[in-house]
Amino acid sequence: MSVINKNIIATLAYFDVFNYPLTRGEMFLFMTVKCDQETFNSALSYLLINDSVYCFDTFFTLKNDPQIAIRRRTGNQKATELIKVAHKVGRLLIKFPYVRGIAISGSLSKNFADDNSDIDLFIITAANRLWIARTLLHMLKKLSFLVNKEQLFCMNYFIDEEALQIAEKNIYTATEVVTLIPIEGDLILDQFYSANAWTRFYLPNNCMRISSARPLKRYLFKIIIEALFNNSAGNTLDNVLKKITAYRWNKKTEQGKVNSKGIIMGMKADKHFAKPDPANFQQRLIERYENRLNELLQGIESSMAQV
Repeated sequence: MSVINKNIIATLAYFDVFNYPLTRGEMFLFMTVKCDQETFNSALSYLLINDSVYCFDTFFTLKNDPQIAIRRRTGNQKATELIKVAHKVGRLLIKFPYVRGIAISGSLSKNFADDNSDIDLFIITAANRLWIARTLLHMLKKLSFLVNKEQLFCMNYFIDEEALQIAEKNIYTATEVVTLIPIEGDLILDQFYSANAWTRFYLPNNCMRISSARPLKRYLFKIIIEALFNNSAGNTLDNVLKKITAYRWNKKTEQGKVNSKGIIMGMKADKHFAKPDPANFQQRLIERYENRLNELLQGIESSMAQV
C-alpha cells in the first residue's frame, strides 16, 4: 500500500475515533503528508474500489454504515444554529476586562453538535492578567447556572498574550488549532495563528484560516477596570487568583470529582495558561487513534496478501 493510501486511512481513522466521516476536501486538508490533488484522487479511488473506504452521500468513512453520514448531516445542521448563539456569547464576553480574543473550539468548531453539545470557547487574555479575566468570566458562568444556560459558557481553555504558542504539539492539538472558529479579536488571533505555524508539520495541506473575527472594540467598563488593575496590585491579585484556582482544581482531581460527561475533572494551571486536563485526555485519545490505525492497516494488508 502506498504512503498516500496509508495516509488517507490514517486521516479517516483519526476522525473515526469521533464517529465523524469526512468530505473529500476535508480528507485532503487533514492528511499528514504533502500531496497533490491528482495523486490524492487516484489513491482514494483505489481504496474505494477495494472496500477499504466507504462513501455515503458526500461523506467518506472506514465504517460500512450509512447511519454515520446521517448522524453527521444532522449534527452539521444543529451546529449551524449553535454557532450563531456562540457569536452572541462572544460579543458579550469580549466586553470583559483583559479579554483580547475569542474563538469557538471543540466539536462545534468542526461544525458538529448534538442535543447535549456545549459551546466550547478558546480565550486569549492580556499578558499577565489571565487569572483576573478568567475569574470574572467564571463569575458570569456561575450566574448562568441560575437560568440553566451554563452550557453556553464553557470557557475551558485560556492563554495570554505571553504564551500564544501551544506547548503540546501533536496531531490532536494541531487539528484543534486549525479548526478554531475566530469570533472576536482579529489582530490577536492573527498573531496566534502565526505563533502556531508548527501545525503545518502535522497538517501540511491545511493552511490556517485568515482570522474572520471582529476587531477589538473599546468598552467603558473594560477601560475602567483595566485602569484600576494595571499596576502592582493587579499583578498580586492575578497571582493570588491563580493559586486559589489551582488549589481548588487539584482538590477536585484528588477527590475524583467528575464533569457532566462522567470524566474526572482536571486542569493544568500556569501564569500564562489554564487548560483542561481530564484524566490525560489527549494522551488517551492519541493512543486510541494509533491502536485503531494499526489494526486497520494490518487488516487491510492481510486482506490484500490473500488476494
